[in-house]
Amino acid sequence: MLLPRWLLSDRAGLVLLAVLVILGVGVPVLNLLVPADHPLHLSAYTVTVLGKYLCYALLAVAIDLVWGYMGILSLGHAAFFALGGYCFGMYLMRQIGTRGVYGDPNLPDFMVFLNWTELPWYWSGFGHFGFALLMVMVVPGLLAFVFGWFAFRSRVSGVYLSIITQALTYALMLAFFRNEMGFGGNNGLTDFKEILGYPLHADETRIVLFILSALALAGGYLLCRWLVSTRLGRVLVAIRDSEDRARFLGYRVERVKTLVFTLSAVLAGIAGALYVPQVGIINPGEFAPLNSIEAVIWVAVGGRGTLVGAVAGAVLVNYAKTWLTGALPEIWLFALGGLFVAVTLLLPQGLIGLLRRRREVTS
Repeated sequence: MLLPRWLLSDRAGLVLLAVLVILGVGVPVLNLLVPADHPLHLSAYTVTVLGKYLCYALLAVAIDLVWGYMGILSLGHAAFFALGGYCFGMYLMRQIGTRGVYGDPNLPDFMVFLNWTELPWYWSGFGHFGFALLMVMVVPGLLAFVFGWFAFRSRVSGVYLSIITQALTYALMLAFFRNEMGFGGNNGLTDFKEILGYPLHADETRIVLFILSALALAGGYLLCRWLVSTRLGRVLVAIRDSEDRARFLGYRVERVKTLVFTLSAVLAGIAGALYVPQVGIINPGEFAPLNSIEAVIWVAVGGRGTLVGAVAGAVLVNYAKTWLTGALPEIWLFALGGLFVAVTLLLPQGLIGLLRRRREVTS
């Protein structure tokens, strides 16, 4: 089967897809088939970390779609990521049943501890896997649609829009910290047992989640790459470069922004849903504005407006975070801030831009 022209011309994208295929085959083999005492064996912890990186990469692709191609610097995408995580976490909590500390067949442990007598209405459908998957996309997408409908119709843009998106995620963080919201308060949702009847901590389950994360990243990348290669993609770039001119030419800028912003939020929600069963917890800290800022830095480091750069930036920065927080935890935030300043001043087009310039010089 021949590949579409828009994909054949994307060499970096083909490399990314090839790497994902290699990871999708190699990681299960090294984890399940290679003996634990062998130097090539991948531990369950390593599989979890790699799966987490893939989820972050999908979040970065979602941000790059709106920032790199439409000029919307969102500092609130952590909200969509966390909402997707909470939706799937609610399903996982419902699967615990009588195996919880208090043995209540319907109420999660934190509700029993707080003397709740019945399950809130908004928890009702989350006992079903299909409903939870639907809500993973609907809840973040609906929030993004409503937010975008009012913000873009009011022609809020630039730094003002960035501040509003940051205020949105901060407000959600404060709300989810409250016990009366029914989402576990400060502790969030945790102590998950199984998914679709399979033990969540089994190596085979972790491998399946890793493969699903790789497939989701590949699918999200292909969707965004196809989108930006279409006529709509050219409209996005036109809006980014000169919104007033695009509006003058007759394009419904508000509708285009709302549509793509909603799609980006859905991708972020899917990333959050895959993240939660792999790390085993979701709490209000995921809404923290710092998380959104970090995700923007991933995209800036890799190269915004490239999609592949967003993936590379997410993986590289999070690998550095994993290493530094273990070796020198007190300097991580300073290193992150310094990295952002250095990239802004020295590499405005990120690592992908640097590679492209070197290729042009050598060719």
